[in-house]
Amino acid sequence: MALTITLLNSAYLRGRCCRHQVLHPVLGPLLRDSMSKLYSSYRRPGSQPEKKPSWKNVDFSFKKGFDVLKTQLSMLKKETKDYLIGPGGHPFSRYLLEQTRVLWEFRSQEDLNKWVISSDVEIGGKSEVYLKLGRNNQAALLYGTLNTEVPRDGETKYSGYCSMRAKPPVGSFARKKYYDWSNFNSLYLRVRGDGRPWMVNIYTDPYFSHQKDDLYNYFMFTRGGPYWEEIKIPFSKFFLSSRGRVQDDQHPIWLDKVSTLGFTIGDKVDGPFQLEIDFIGLVNDRAHKEEFAYEMYDKNPQI
Repeated sequence: MALTITLLNSAYLRGRCCRHQVLHPVLGPLLRDSMSKLYSSYRRPGSQPEKKPSWKNVDFSFKKGFDVLKTQLSMLKKETKDYLIGPGGHPFSRYLLEQTRVLWEFRSQEDLNKWVISSDVEIGGKSEVYLKLGRNNQAALLYGTLNTEVPRDGETKYSGYCSMRAKPPVGSFARKKYYDWSNFNSLYLRVRGDGRPWMVNIYTDPYFSHQKDDLYNYFMFTRGGPYWEEIKIPFSKFFLSSRGRVQDDQHPIWLDKVSTLGFTIGDKVDGPFQLEIDFIGLVNDRAHKEEFAYEMYDKNPQI
């Protein structure tokens, strides 16, 4: 109880603008939907103002509030323990020798719940996108229909995109966390597409930047057909779209502040699409020198 009072006092000192952000992760279930009614001043035309005091509309549920507080404290305890052990909860020696790491694999519905899908429907478009488990529950199947018809709102000029994006990591008490990929130099994927190009997006939050959540891109060209393909993309080849340049030694990608990863299709071709993803991982291959992430063929082989 004393901890709850301390949190309330600290939130009050921060001011009204920050109060809701501080209290929401801890006391959100206490207030439920009544908090939105408390802050909302909208009243339908013709309706009589409510005479009941607004504070009586708040539905306090102390049991759920303490359950949430207990859960958040358990998460904080685990994060502290992992921090004392080493990076990512592993000993420092293991962290230095780590050569590969699987970030996401798709074997159950729980794995799919770590991702969100979106399309141009959010801006009035007509594209459709769906996400489900593939055959034998061994991959994620992202499919749908791309439609480039522009909404008739007088403002939108372009339309036709679908995307799949991983949910950003969240720590205890709704703290924003980041992925640390600084120990690796390439993104490693096993996918099976239909021959259409996809854009791989990496969102970062660097220490020194005028723009929030820098976006790095790389065009992934799928082969199509019944065979899987393994794609290795060096991080140095990702294009920083927000600044219009390619990464190099003087401007490295901020791999210690990665917020999330995503895939986007928007090749301006109407019709169905599909992309199967087996897993997404990282690899530390210092001998990887290729300039292109796909196999190359000699057009005029010498016999």
